[in-house]
Amino acid sequence: MDPDRPTPLARAWAWVPFVFSAALVATALHLGIRWPWLGVSLGLVALWIGLREIAARRRARELLVSGDVESVLALWGRSLDGVPHPETIEPLVAATALAANGMIDRARGALARAERGPAWDATLEHRLFVETLLDAFEGERERALEKAQALESLPLPTVGPFLRSRVAMLRGAAAALARSFAHVAGGKDVDLLLFVARRNPLVHWAMRYAAAIACVDAGERGRAQDLLAGAPSWPEGSAFQAFHEELARAADGAGFG
Repeated sequence: MDPDRPTPLARAWAWVPFVFSAALVATALHLGIRWPWLGVSLGLVALWIGLREIAARRRARELLVSGDVESVLALWGRSLDGVPHPETIEPLVAATALAANGMIDRARGALARAERGPAWDATLEHRLFVETLLDAFEGERERALEKAQALESLPLPTVGPFLRSRVAMLRGAAAALARSFAHVAGGKDVDLLLFVARRNPLVHWAMRYAAAIACVDAGERGRAQDLLAGAPSWPEGSAFQAFHEELARAADGAGFG
C-alpha cells in the first residue's frame, strides 16, 4: 500500500480535468477551421482548466512539504469520507502523515488506535513502511533495518509496471533511510533518497534528512548543508527539530555525537 497513493476513485477523478481539457483542445482545433473565434474561446477554456490543475497540484505539494502536519491531517481527513474500514484506514493514514513529519509519539498513538479488523492484514505494507520510519527516527537501528528488509521481501503488486516500479522505489527508499540512520548507507542510497524526496512530497523531508546523514558520513559536508536549506520550522513534538540541529552541527564539522 503506497503511503500517499490515492484511492482508485480519487485517481480516476484526477484524470477528469486532463481528459476534459484535452477534449476541448481537440474540439477547438476542429471548430477553429470554420469559426476561429469559437476555437480560440474553447482553447482559452482548456488552458484555464490546465493551469488551474497545475496550480492545485503545486499547492498540494507545498502543503505536504511545509511541515504543517495539522493542515495535512485536516485535508486528508476530509478526503477519507466514505473510505472502507475507516476504523483501520483513518488511523493508519494519520500515522503516515505524523511519521513523515517526525511526530513519533502521535504516530505511535495513531497506529495503536487502528482496529485489527478485516483490513489490518491488507495494510501490512503500509504499516511496515511507517514502522520503518518510526524505528529509524527513534534510534532503533536494527529494528528499522529488519522492518525495511521485511518490506522489501513482500511480493510486488501485479497491477501494472508503473505501480510496481513506484512500490519498489518506495520500499528501496525506506531501506535506504534505515541504512542512513544506522550510518551504513550504500553508495547509491543518497541518489535514491533524493529521487523519492522529489517524487513523493509527503516523505520529502524524511528522505532528505536521511540523505544528509549519509552525506555527512561520506564527508560531503557541503552537500549535507545544501540538503538542510529551506527546511520548515518544525512544530514542538517533532523529532525533526532535533535532527535538524544535530545535522547542522555535524555538517559544520562537529560530527555526530
